[in-house]
Amino acid sequence: MTRRTSSDDRSFAATDRRLFLRRGLQLGGAVLLGGPLLAACGDSDSSSSASSAPSSGPGRFGELTLRLSWIKNVEFAGSYIADSKGYYTAEGFSKVTLIGGGPSATPMETDVVTKKALVAISAPDITGAAVAKGAPLKIIGAQFQKNPFCIMSMTKNAIVKPEDMYGKKIGVQAGNESVWAAYIKATGLDESKITKVPVQFDPLPLTQGTVDGWFSFVTNEPNTLRLKGFKVSTMLLADTGYPLVSETYCVRQETIDNQRDLLKAFLRAEIKGWKANIADPALGAKLAAETYGKGLGLTTEEQTLESKDESKLMVSADTKKSGLFTVTPELIEENIKTLKYGGLDLTADKLFDLSIIEEVYKEDPSLI
Repeated sequence: MTRRTSSDDRSFAATDRRLFLRRGLQLGGAVLLGGPLLAACGDSDSSSSASSAPSSGPGRFGELTLRLSWIKNVEFAGSYIADSKGYYTAEGFSKVTLIGGGPSATPMETDVVTKKALVAISAPDITGAAVAKGAPLKIIGAQFQKNPFCIMSMTKNAIVKPEDMYGKKIGVQAGNESVWAAYIKATGLDESKITKVPVQFDPLPLTQGTVDGWFSFVTNEPNTLRLKGFKVSTMLLADTGYPLVSETYCVRQETIDNQRDLLKAFLRAEIKGWKANIADPALGAKLAAETYGKGLGLTTEEQTLESKDESKLMVSADTKKSGLFTVTPELIEENIKTLKYGGLDLTADKLFDLSIIEEVYKEDPSLI
């Protein structure tokens, strides 16, 4: 898949990720569980994502390698801020390497299992698919309390609840078929009353009236169209029967067992970075467009809109009470139920371990 960088297509470089993420779900298990890779999991000679370092003092945790789930756009604003403001080094890391993702990159979980990265940003369905096939991974926190998938529509003919799709044409990309099917099951919709139209990622057909609704990320295509002067509305899947956290922190079980202090240091730096971005959404947007994602054709204006929408997905009544990245037991169970609609039958303890982020806030309540 070729990365788009022209002025007309730059905003759709990010939208290609839906296909990439779904491929990660379908292919990730096969890649993760190959013989050589499983051998690497227990190989004491495998290179570590946190290099050897002094046991105390500055740089005591060595180098931190964080695998991002996509290209270096504003989606990772908190990490850019934590890096640029020195939050990681203040927490004991000697250096930080942010590994960008994309359609040609290896699956995020693969980089964690092979110890190329200490932590990866991923999603419950992708990590869950790997865990179901035996990968020794856990989710230790979630940036987004709500998944960004949505149904976008023109405001003059807005779709505000699932039943509003009856009698209408909805554009769904091939890479999103699995999520669409799971959403139909979760909501109990009568699919025969909806006309599903195969589409690509450019939402032009929606603006032309070819379709009435468009499957997208709430942070991407809606903002692209708004900047072009179109009035659009969105209906989050998470608000209408498909609760699923996203942008989750994925780590190896052995890291949880043996390097808890290191993970807590990492999470503290991330918390500080994301709190700064929530307070000033343009801060991370500027870093994405001009520094970390320089050369990708990003604009501070569009990235700021995305940044604001990301903050809405991150902050909830529960995170205001318990802190960023926390996930309530009730929401975890809802996630497990949602994953079952997509064919993943896992128990909460097999996929989630929120004990570390809980310890972080218990030890320093001022971070909330």
